[in-house]
Amino acid sequence: MAGADSIIEVEELTREFVRYRRDGKWRRPRREVVTAVDIMSFRVERGAAVGYIGANGAGKSTTIKMLAGILVPTAGTVRTCGLEPIRRRRELAGRIGVVFGQRSQLWWDLPLRESFMILAAIHRLDPAAGRARTADLVDQLEMGDTLDTPVRQLSLGQRMRAEVAAALLHSPELIVLDEPTIGLDVLSKQRLREFLRAERLERGTTLLLTTHDMGDIERLCDRVLVVDHGRLAYDGSLPGLGAMMGAQRVLAVDLTMPAPPLRDLPGVQLLGYEADGMRQRLAFDPDATTAAQLLAEVSARAEVRDLSIEEPDIEDIVRRLYETAR
Repeated sequence: MAGADSIIEVEELTREFVRYRRDGKWRRPRREVVTAVDIMSFRVERGAAVGYIGANGAGKSTTIKMLAGILVPTAGTVRTCGLEPIRRRRELAGRIGVVFGQRSQLWWDLPLRESFMILAAIHRLDPAAGRARTADLVDQLEMGDTLDTPVRQLSLGQRMRAEVAAALLHSPELIVLDEPTIGLDVLSKQRLREFLRAERLERGTTLLLTTHDMGDIERLCDRVLVVDHGRLAYDGSLPGLGAMMGAQRVLAVDLTMPAPPLRDLPGVQLLGYEADGMRQRLAFDPDATTAAQLLAEVSARAEVRDLSIEEPDIEDIVRRLYETAR
């Protein structure tokens, strides 16, 4: 039986695909079995925000399709919202929302307003409740001036906000977002992230996010699953991932006067030395020292005019994790 507090339960989940390759023009095609998801197990608790990341072809989309009941597992078990996705796919569709960055659930030639009306009818929402929920989403996602615009005429940022609204129209327990900010400008990304944080806080919606944009993971998720060749390479927090891979923070200081290179600070690596030393970048291990301690040491040697902290690059951390795993 599914755990009462788990919205996703995956146990030794495996999905294989068969493909045929021809080595030469006159040779018989050779049968190959490709394992996209390989004996994977994890759980996601209700109300959590989980990033599911990995390289292209790592198995992310295949996993999502099994969670949603689109693909049948080759082996293992999966339960989503306490349901077997394939056997109870219709019921599950009323309890989850899915956004695929490259696929639309909106009607291309209809005004956006009509897409929302059709989706409300598909989910059998009470007309008054459907109108109220639509109005709420339109207000929060700032879509009021696009409701009468055909979907095909929306900008990419407008359409992605509409896709998220469509997935949340029926107030699902779980929303799965596959590259939701792909191609969006900085402002559109920020608005969408703020909305998703508020939706999760107010309604307890569980978020499962797959993306190549590490900014989405850093700003939306409190747990990350890293998948490599169909297997989990890491399951934990982002800071924990950084600590495991020895990720460093960087303190960038602007000094009031030129100064010699700050090379001899213990546990610190000088990364940059510019303008005769008036700007220096210092990498440090957050487990060994803090930014405040390092700043105090720098201030004892030179007067600091300005400073900034650069966090570890998550894409670099994941790349190093892959290299270590191999």
